Amino acid sequence: MVNRLKFLLANIDGEAWLRFFLALAGLALAFAAAVFSSAASESGNIVATIVFASTALFLAGIVGITTLPYLTRRVVATRVREALQYELTREGMAYLGVLLIVGIAALNTGNNLLFIVVAAMLAAVLVSGIASAAVLRRLQLDVGMPENAFAGRPVDVHVKLQNPRYWMPAFSVKVSTPAEKKKKNPGWEWQKSEFSFPRKQVWFSVPDYTLRRKVVPPRLPSILTQPVYFTFVAPRTAAETEIDLMFPRRGLYSQDAFSLSTRFPFSFLTKSRKVALDRELLVYPVLLDQDNLLDVLPMITGEFVSYMRGRGSELYRIREHTPDDPARTVDWKATAKTGDLKVREFTREDERRLRIVFDNPEPLRLPNEKYEHAVSLAATLACHFATENIELSFAGSGYGNGFHLDDFLRYLATIQPQPATAYPENVLDALPVSSDYNVILTARKPGTLPSSLWHSSYVIYI
Repeated sequence: MVNRLKFLLANIDGEAWLRFFLALAGLALAFAAAVFSSAASESGNIVATIVFASTALFLAGIVGITTLPYLTRRVVATRVREALQYELTREGMAYLGVLLIVGIAALNTGNNLLFIVVAAMLAAVLVSGIASAAVLRRLQLDVGMPENAFAGRPVDVHVKLQNPRYWMPAFSVKVSTPAEKKKKNPGWEWQKSEFSFPRKQVWFSVPDYTLRRKVVPPRLPSILTQPVYFTFVAPRTAAETEIDLMFPRRGLYSQDAFSLSTRFPFSFLTKSRKVALDRELLVYPVLLDQDNLLDVLPMITGEFVSYMRGRGSELYRIREHTPDDPARTVDWKATAKTGDLKVREFTREDERRLRIVFDNPEPLRLPNEKYEHAVSLAATLACHFATENIELSFAGSGYGNGFHLDDFLRYLATIQPQPATAYPENVLDALPVSSDYNVILTARKPGTLPSSLWHSSYVIYI
């Protein structure tokens, strides 16, 4: 009891109650001034009547301006936040149909027992509505998810439903994505423009306004694609669960609200309450299987190794083996001759640098399936070589140059075909001059690459 009293005192809104009591005091003084004004009017004192009447109006106006809008906004905001939506179920429709038949029979026969049955059935509907509304009150929802995921692969999403009430449990609560309403006509709006005369050879121009249809941005896909069901949540406890979600496409997924719904206790109605909760998830491109890379990966690896050897990866010396040396560096011939374990060292092993370049094509240059395959191929190659003993870097149209895999995957997650004029410079012409070996994914015609990249690049024509 003491803890509950402390909880109630801690949650009291002092400002709201202060304004409420000030409003009561102001209205009481205004009422007293109005009474005195009436008394002064009956006694014939005109000056006192005017003073008291003006005071009553002034006090009432002050209360109406300073207090009532504040309290009204609080009540409206609370009701909107706790607003419940109703949807009649098939069981409820069948029940109402039986209720209608029994009601008609009671009116036709005048049987008191049928009237009692009708009253009981109506009471069941009323109890169902009150109980389901009470179940959803004050429930708190939290949805936890990683910052990113790969398309086509399951990702764990943590859903937590908390019941902060002291005595009432929650039954049969479903967490889902709110149903989208039908899109209305966005309407028209005045937009700033410029009037010029004549159009070809402009003699003068003045600011103008043009009536245009409002542009509604496309809605991002929702995150929660399947509902989560909680059977029972005890008072002052929380129920948690993890679900596996799979996203078929790359891109940004966003959701600003979730829905709590219940059909408790009789399934006559489905009542739902919207919970405002902003969540975003960036989905990386689909990673291709190794079988799909058999025609590309061995050739890239062979060309890359040949390029590095040609640049001076010769044998530097043979020395004694240490516990930190990997097994691949052991020179078995020298070991057999000397009887001691020997390893090889190379001159330029530290220059194994590889750059993955994505040359974004123009719109309509490639079919959507081929474009998505190219994006997935770039992401797969980046993830594959990131696990090798290679210093990896990345470049792309509108991306520049970077060394972080996550940044490059974020770039690929949201990229779309863009015209060449959208970028300040060509990504292939802007590649820095270095000893990096380039793996270039491009839709350009063969032979159009810069000559500086002919001997240091492997080109994948998408």
